[in-house]
Amino acid sequence: MESTAVRTHASQFRPDVEGLRAIAVGMVLLYHIGIGWASGGFAGVDVFFVISGFLITGQLAKEVERTGSISLLDFYSRRAKRLFPAAALVLAATALLALWLLPSTRWTEVGGDIFASAAYFINWQLAARSVDYLAEDSVASPVQHFWSLAVEEQYYIVWPVLLVIALMAFRRVGKSKVLWATLTSVALPSLCYSIYLTQTEPGPAYFSTLTRMWELAIGAAVALGAATWTRIPARIAQIVGWTGVAAIVAALLLIDTKTPWPGYAAALPTLGAAAVIVGGYAAGKGGPVALLGTRGFCWVGAISYSLYLWHWPLIEFAKAYVGAGSLPLVVAMSVVALSMLLAWLTLKFVENPIRFSANMNANPRYALSTGANFSLVGAVAGLLLIAYTSLSGGGISVASGEARVALGAKALRMDAPRGDPAGRPVDHVEWYTPAAAQAVRDIPQAYGDDCQLSVEETSPKTCIYGKPDGKTTVAVVGDSKIVQWMPALELLAHQHDWKIVLHGKSSCGFHSRPLTLNGKPYTQCTEWNRAVLDRLLTQDKPDVLITSHGRGSRQINEKEVAALLDWWTPLAAKGTKIIAIANNPHPRGNVYECVAENAERLTVCAFPRNTGSGTASLEAATKALPGSSFINMNDAICPDKLCAPIIGNVLIYRQGSHVTRTYIESMAPRLERELRAAGLD
Repeated sequence: MESTAVRTHASQFRPDVEGLRAIAVGMVLLYHIGIGWASGGFAGVDVFFVISGFLITGQLAKEVERTGSISLLDFYSRRAKRLFPAAALVLAATALLALWLLPSTRWTEVGGDIFASAAYFINWQLAARSVDYLAEDSVASPVQHFWSLAVEEQYYIVWPVLLVIALMAFRRVGKSKVLWATLTSVALPSLCYSIYLTQTEPGPAYFSTLTRMWELAIGAAVALGAATWTRIPARIAQIVGWTGVAAIVAALLLIDTKTPWPGYAAALPTLGAAAVIVGGYAAGKGGPVALLGTRGFCWVGAISYSLYLWHWPLIEFAKAYVGAGSLPLVVAMSVVALSMLLAWLTLKFVENPIRFSANMNANPRYALSTGANFSLVGAVAGLLLIAYTSLSGGGISVASGEARVALGAKALRMDAPRGDPAGRPVDHVEWYTPAAAQAVRDIPQAYGDDCQLSVEETSPKTCIYGKPDGKTTVAVVGDSKIVQWMPALELLAHQHDWKIVLHGKSSCGFHSRPLTLNGKPYTQCTEWNRAVLDRLLTQDKPDVLITSHGRGSRQINEKEVAALLDWWTPLAAKGTKIIAIANNPHPRGNVYECVAENAERLTVCAFPRNTGSGTASLEAATKALPGSSFINMNDAICPDKLCAPIIGNVLIYRQGSHVTRTYIESMAPRLERELRAAGLD
């Protein structure tokens, strides 16, 4: 997403490349506002990568031809004054709009994203979040689009340094050969890694710089081959150029979110963009410049950098304002129009004055310092947003002088919590814990110990809790709905001399039934399940198995029952006692966000007890297997027809339908009683 004055290696203005930038940003806009037929619009970013690789390498190659080397100071100062000011403006505006339009529970995460965007490592943060089970409640960040800018910035840091090192190390080799060899050493490993990681870990692969370097390298190759492309016959060049346009349009229409990306599929838009640029060297007026070089395309191309910066936060804030996951077409088009206006103003009053400043051009150190200061502004904006979360209390309301004893489930009757007035929804509480902004981090220690395996992992990881030499071995196995009980089980393990062996995996219950995830076979769950069963039968050999899962049906499903018994029966035959815990009621949304926004109307955050997935088959399986037991703790989680968000000054829900660690710990005495009744002492 480089400068608006698009020039080739030969320093000639290329209106077709300027227009290609308009195509790229247009694809992204269509996709982000939800135009159905533009399902592959996200590939516009890949087109941008090719353009950036082309422009940057063309400048560097020209400098090598002219001076024999590369001035890193000059290069980085040009990037800093060009990219950082507009980015800082958008990041600061995003922080202010987040305070106004987003719930306080999101300020910390958004502030962290703004800081990471200003420091240009947001792509790695998003890559980590893509496989973080605790981040499943995270909606799209208003600065999520900065990931591609981070990739480019990291490329800008590494690529010229590699060229400088290569030129110094191989002085006796022709400069052209050094440039091509260096390019190849970057492109091929990146392409191979992209194909591999896209298949094995698609979330991180999408955001990784290492999987995208080859796309920038394609643009670099186009720049290095400039002399060759100028000799292509005009007719052939026209065919190449228009074929490239067709490939980009095909990517827009035929690719969708189900396509593994980037991987080899990204070759369609990237090679298409490369073909447009290559063809433009010799195609003349009969090439794509006839369309891309028109005034409208060039104008959009000129504002494309700022347009890319502004459009995404405005779309996300518009969604937050109207309270919808998608925008009506009229609203979406209004947001696009506003984005274009802001982009033009940013170009006119921020980008151009700084980029063309005589002082900046005369003093590279001054330009670099100015750009760095703008980045600092963006970083500070993010940090201030995080700090404001703490100053505002993160959604917690504390009465002055109040004795803060969080009872949680202990506020309910022990023998008959159902119908207890202490568990009914109320509009206001004087205080509660954990704070709404901290709810998603009120989690079992198992997460910090990496004992809740991600979706992609298949090899079991045995985690030991309680007493390592305990006389009773308790296996806790299943998805996050059993892992959430670990805080209470750990307390009981230390009291009763238990050794807890934990096997947890995201969205993967302990049974033989094949599952799907995001519309695809969840083969990793099946593989993990078989490996865990084998380990329990041969190595861990538990006295007791405690399990639960969150994807059960509300009515008895014979296939689910059979799948559970497939795993339980061989364990029971070896003397293992099976205990299943019921899944808890499922709220309609994120309770902690609702609580933060409705401190005086908490009843709007209550939800019917009978919502969400059920555990009818889980209970039926325990009845079908002699000696096994079923435990239902839901009367202490939701004692009323409507489930209260807070009981005993404790916020109950953290992430989706998951219960906070604090509330689970308050249920330890009740769980102890139920486990005793089930035969576990």
